Amino acid sequence: MPAPDPDRSPLRAPLLAGLAAACVVIAGVGALSIFTGGEPPPVSAGTDIAQRPEPVQLAEAEPVIEVAEIPAPAPFTDGLDEDVSLDGVSDTEAALNAPPPPAAPRAPTAPLPGLSEEGPGGPLPVIGPDGRRPDEAYARAHSPRTGPVVALIVGGLGMSERLTAQAIETLPPEVTLSFAPYARDLQGWIDRARAAGHEVLIELPMEPFDYPNNDPGPHTLLADASDAENARRLAWLLSRSAGYAGVINYQGARLGAAPAPLSRIFTRLEARGLTMFHDGAGRRPVLEAAGREAGARLVLADRVIDSDPSPQAVERRLLELEALALQNGSALGSGFAYPVTVDAAAAWAEDLTRRGYVLAPASHVARLRRDDARGT
Repeated sequence: MPAPDPDRSPLRAPLLAGLAAACVVIAGVGALSIFTGGEPPPVSAGTDIAQRPEPVQLAEAEPVIEVAEIPAPAPFTDGLDEDVSLDGVSDTEAALNAPPPPAAPRAPTAPLPGLSEEGPGGPLPVIGPDGRRPDEAYARAHSPRTGPVVALIVGGLGMSERLTAQAIETLPPEVTLSFAPYARDLQGWIDRARAAGHEVLIELPMEPFDYPNNDPGPHTLLADASDAENARRLAWLLSRSAGYAGVINYQGARLGAAPAPLSRIFTRLEARGLTMFHDGAGRRPVLEAAGREAGARLVLADRVIDSDPSPQAVERRLLELEALALQNGSALGSGFAYPVTVDAAAAWAEDLTRRGYVLAPASHVARLRRDDARGT
């Protein structure tokens, strides 16, 4: 039997027709994919070639927004226009913009009317026409309270700005402060101390045993000077400022052993209504006798708290003052404005009231002792 002719096969025509139709479908799907932006789906035997694609929805064009030109940031900045909130910035700003604190209470302007006369360097204290004394007018007010009384005088102030400011600001206002007469802007320092509540004294330089090798200054009161010369020097020292409640010695071991010139100096101080405080160093019987002869208000300190300027020694002396106050009802200490003295005294005074003691200005101890002397 002869082999069939492939060109004459009865299936050839239908197969060619089907193949042509498939090519048309594939070409149509490819064209549709190009217009819709996707890849043509795969064609398989299960593909519905009669399915028509959904019409393509074209999105509306967004309106064009004009953008203003942004200026370049200034040099050394991050180009940020708005405020940046950082920890602490708001607190600092609030502190800088806060209203100023209320002014500290001011002491009455010195000298008070009727309590001074013209002196060689300024106003000299005098007893007023009504009998009012400067040592009472300028004393710190103190309300009597129950308990042993302790007072402290811290001196040597006015020569060092840092130490003077530290003493005024750190020590309790009940602590009495004494100033060197040679201090620059002495009146300004005294006004500042009084505004902080402190009672103030002026220091009188007195002759030590090794004078003139140890020279307390050009207006030192001398054991061998004439009465007129010491009076002239005393007037200069007392007229350096106003507002002080009394005076206290600076050195003076040799003058303190000379009763006659010392008594004359005490007499002049009493005539001006001033209390004389003494650090107690030297011959106490001579000092006390000169004070009695002059009829002066003389008060001797019980301890120099920093003759040994070490923290342990200063603390021991402060505790000794407490013991003396328990024994005698009152005690008076004196010291110099060494940093160790100021720090130790400030720490000691913090809980003094809790321990049952009363911290008072030196003038209050002077008043208590005068009252005791009248009672005996």
